[in-house]
Amino acid sequence: MDLCDRLSHCKIALAFAVLMDLLGGTALLVGVFADLRIKGNDFGDLLVYTGALFVVASLAGWVLWYSGNIEDMSSKRELGHISSAVDRLARTLSRKIRTHRNHP
Repeated sequence: MDLCDRLSHCKIALAFAVLMDLLGGTALLVGVFADLRIKGNDFGDLLVYTGALFVVASLAGWVLWYSGNIEDMSSKRELGHISSAVDRLARTLSRKIRTHRNHP
């Protein structure tokens, strides 16, 4: 039941991403392994390119789904953990880049 609660946000984006992955993977595999000659023309390349486009389109669905579920994640500070060295390094680099851009 806990898994269903985690997937409760952005179900449409999740369904879109999974559907595009399935369609894209199927098209890629059929395009690569099936002999698709019709009247002497090979249509395998068409399916390979179409499958690749479906897989790329699924990335949009995955990004939307992930973005919609970020709000439920709690940061380490909210949980009471001390910030890690990576967090401090990222903040330091961000400040240096910001001050470098502000001073021409």
